Amino acid sequence: MVAGSPVPPMRKKLLYVAGGLAVLAVAVFVGLEFFLGSIVTAGVNRFAPQITQTKVELAGAHISPLSGVGTLTGLYVGNPKGWASDKAFYLGKIHVDVAPFSLLGDHIIINEITIDQPEFVYETKIVASNIGDLLKNIEQTTGGGTTGPAATTKSGKPIKMVVKKFVLQNGRVTLGVGPAAFTIPMPPVTLTDLGTAENGITPGAVAVAVMRSVTPSIVAASTQALTKVGGTTGAAAAEAAKQAGAAIKNLFGGKK
Repeated sequence: MVAGSPVPPMRKKLLYVAGGLAVLAVAVFVGLEFFLGSIVTAGVNRFAPQITQTKVELAGAHISPLSGVGTLTGLYVGNPKGWASDKAFYLGKIHVDVAPFSLLGDHIIINEITIDQPEFVYETKIVASNIGDLLKNIEQTTGGGTTGPAATTKSGKPIKMVVKKFVLQNGRVTLGVGPAAFTIPMPPVTLTDLGTAENGITPGAVAVAVMRSVTPSIVAASTQALTKVGGTTGAAAAEAAKQAGAAIKNLFGGKK
């Protein structure tokens, strides 16, 4: 075609159609990404407070409809009643890799969850702790993950989940509240194949399994730090943390 010559009508029409399809594809992609993120955010904000019996808020979620990879942002979990701090923990960013269209059904497959730099608040009273009370809430409302309020699809089918890999790393624990509080690092936690053998477990069972593994990590970090404080106060606080850890361990049958 000679430069400057007009585009043939048929070719012009094809260009318009191709351009329209490209715009439509982008719109569908953006819409699906927003839709999947909305499903996750709404699901967490609806069912998590029933499981923990505390305030739970997820600020947002963005998940690619093609790869299933995305990020959940701003997960706040409040403290049970009777504790000084308003929060038990806060997760700024949770990176997820999900089988994307499994979110639309009743069998959600999560390839990996990675939580980086989580923030926990740990308070103790003799043999009790805020994290222990949170665990008790989860245990009581889910029956260990087998009973209690169940997340369901719009059709009423119970939602089951498989988590192939869970990683919590670079976590920090704040001991106490107010001017005397101090923050320490906590050991990482890695779990694999949650719900794989059972062909899916309830969200409550996932919460129990995760917290059963995270709690000893918090207690271990706290005990080590308090022991290093030294003196009678430090030793007493460390012993209280150990007893709280033992109580939590007994609550869940003594196994991680």
